[in-house]
Parts: sequence; structure tokens; C-alpha cells
Amino acid sequence: QVQLVESGGGLVQAGGSLRLSCAASGATSGPTFRIVRTGWYRQALGKQRELVAGISSGSGTIYADSVKGRFTISRDNTKDTVHLQMNSLKPEDTAVYYCNVYTTSNENYWGQGTQVTVSS
Repeated sequence: QVQLVESGGGLVQAGGSLRLSCAASGATSGPTFRIVRTGWYRQALGKQRELVAGISSGSGTIYADSVKGRFTISRDNTKDTVHLQMNSLKPEDTAVYYCNVYTTSNENYWGQGTQVTVSS
């Protein structure tokens, strides 16, 4: 079993920055655990969950158009941790942010979510 723990959420004024972290633990060192992609998703109140940013095992990255140029996803392989640096935050970035890991075994793991609130 794999556990994902997010941290770094909080309340910030528009234009501010936050850095989210997603730490993986558990069976991450097992022989069958191979990450295809780690992603950050968000879900605002009354809306569907959407992909914000993703990073592949080959370090390729993808971003939602709404966050390009403001958010940066990165990975620290030594700590099994993925970060999401969020700059120039806007009120519309307010949501619960979830970390997701997708593996070569077609498994999806989700964290519990961390709240990000951007005040205007």
C-alpha cells in the first residue's frame, strides 16, 4: 500500500505564493511500484476535479492552461516528494488540491487533499 500526504496549503492574498508538497510512503520501494506520472489536481466547490500539473517519470511536465507561467511542478527523487510552486495566485485558484500517483500497474493513489484559499 502507498500513502500520499500533502502539505503546504493555506490562506494567502491574491498575488501571493504557496508551495505544496506531496510525500509518498509505504510500498514505494517495492519491485512492482513504478510511477508513470505524479499529478496535482484541484477541486473547487461545486466543480469537477481537474488536472493542474503533472510530471512524468521522465520529468516531462504538463500544465493546465489556467496555471501556465504561474505554477511549477518538480520532483525530489531522493525524498519521493513532488512539489507544486504556485505564484501569482488568484482567487479562482481557491480549491482543495490533491496529489495523485499513477503507476505502471494501472494503480491510482490519492492523497487526502489540502485546502488552498486565495483572498481578493
